[in-house]
Amino acid sequence: MTTFQKTILFTDTDGRARFKEETVPLTEGTPQSRLSALMPSGGYQLRHSPVGFRSQFHCSPHGQWVFILGGHMEIGLQDGSSRVFSAGEHFYSIDTLPAGATFDEKVHGHWSRQLGTEPLVTLFVRG
Repeated sequence: MTTFQKTILFTDTDGRARFKEETVPLTEGTPQSRLSALMPSGGYQLRHSPVGFRSQFHCSPHGQWVFILGGHMEIGLQDGSSRVFSAGEHFYSIDTLPAGATFDEKVHGHWSRQLGTEPLVTLFVRG
């Protein structure tokens, strides 16, 4: 494998959250251990969400990687679609409020929730 698939939750030009896929080249390292270029990061947070957790619509405060360490996380969008991420999966969230906009819960952001019978454990790494 010489590329890495990056799922991105982003704010589109109409202010709505959407998912897209991006390929990250693995151009560094050795043939036995391919690496991407070094990416910046600015700290991390761990979160434990109990069974039954569900957020309201919100925007990401800043770009961040979200790694699912345990359980299942569903991300819902304004168009009614959603995606589920399970332990070992990840996405990059840059669903931020557009510059100059006032948050409108009928237009902006996404919601998240814990699914299943086990708590949701996540790692957020600021990008």
